[in-house]
Formats: sequence, C-alpha cells, structure tokens
Amino acid sequence: MCLAVPMRLETRDELSGIAEIDGVRREVSLMLVPEAQAGDWVLVHAGYAIGTVDEAEAQETLALLRQAAELSELP
Repeated sequence: MCLAVPMRLETRDELSGIAEIDGVRREVSLMLVPEAQAGDWVLVHAGYAIGTVDEAEAQETLALLRQAAELSELP
C-alpha cells in the first residue's frame, strides 16, 4: 500500500522544491508535477510530488490522517 501526504509547496527551483506540513520541511522532486508553484498543495510520496490537490482536499486528507494516528494510539 502506498501513501501520499499533502504538503504545501513553499519554494521551487527548477524541478525540486521545499514542501512543508506541521512544521516539517522536506525537499521534494517536482519532476512529475512541473506545473506546481509555490503555495500549491502537492501529494508527496517517497520524496516525489506525484500530484496536486486544492487546499480543501488537502485539509480533509490531513484531518483523516490525524484521526487514524489517534486511533492507532488506543490500547
């Protein structure tokens, strides 16, 4: 199973950029989404931005991931 996490693209330089979520910043490849611009939400998997989503979808996905993390902490 693969999981892509929505992250906000902060900066870009050619085909790489810096994406951030909850204070965590990562360098990501933009080879698969060359149209992505700073401020866009990108889906990141294994260091690659593999797609873009709008902010509402990104926030909904992040909320679901947070709920799943909380449930996994239950005894």
